[in-house]
Amino acid sequence: MIKLLALDMDGTLLNSQKQLTEPQIKAIHRAVESGVKLVLCTGRMLTGVKPYFDQLGLDAENEYVIVNNGCSTHQTSDWKLIDWAELSPDDIRYLTTFIPESEMQLTLFDEEHYYVLDDEPNEYSRADANLVFVEPTILSMEEATNQSRHLFQAMFVGTKEATEAFETKHAATLNQHFDAVRSQDVLLEILPTGTNKASALKKLAEHLQILPEEIMAMGDANNDIEMLEFAGLSIAMGNANDHVKSLADDVTDTNDCDGVAKAIYKHILH
Repeated sequence: MIKLLALDMDGTLLNSQKQLTEPQIKAIHRAVESGVKLVLCTGRMLTGVKPYFDQLGLDAENEYVIVNNGCSTHQTSDWKLIDWAELSPDDIRYLTTFIPESEMQLTLFDEEHYYVLDDEPNEYSRADANLVFVEPTILSMEEATNQSRHLFQAMFVGTKEATEAFETKHAATLNQHFDAVRSQDVLLEILPTGTNKASALKKLAEHLQILPEEIMAMGDANNDIEMLEFAGLSIAMGNANDHVKSLADDVTDTNDCDGVAKAIYKHILH
């Protein structure tokens, strides 16, 4: 019996226009009303989740969101931060050493800000910030390393070609110190070691006394892999890449054809 539904957002719950459709909303309502706990699990920062959660219009007392690819977990009753992992000042200093020889821009995230460690955001940082409903904020190295804020994760952002070249050259080195994941063409995400959607979901499930075999997880991208492997029932989207599909227990329809709703009816509300 499924007791917890873990849902990726971009490419999964949201369609290609970044919209939440009525069939998806209705299916989630029915799942929650049947007693299933909803956990949105996303690489987005919190500001990029709240409007969609509000749109869901759930009456339940408290659900949860795991944001920043597992770096931070919030309860939805008051949006309190209940668990997190963060980068240290030394981590940030080390990450800046990769910038001079590349075309990439380094970005950092706390609960409400999309920070750019540069004189101004490039077009890709600006576009990515707009997706989570914020404007990029310029941050100095001194500000980034003074420990006055939780900086959960970093991203190297640039053109698709520059990101591919950067990943090829540096991913192995970065993975010795962090967990690096390419979740989109124009960015490489840098997480504290051992941090991913699954690590956060595991801790939350233990808190809720829910077993892995009682969890259904849905996703489409490489940053969903650990979560899909952790869950007792893993569902890949029809628009997922072939590797993600090969790891899943089942493949549903695409995010543009309400694949989440169809999987909920098939596996939870059958």
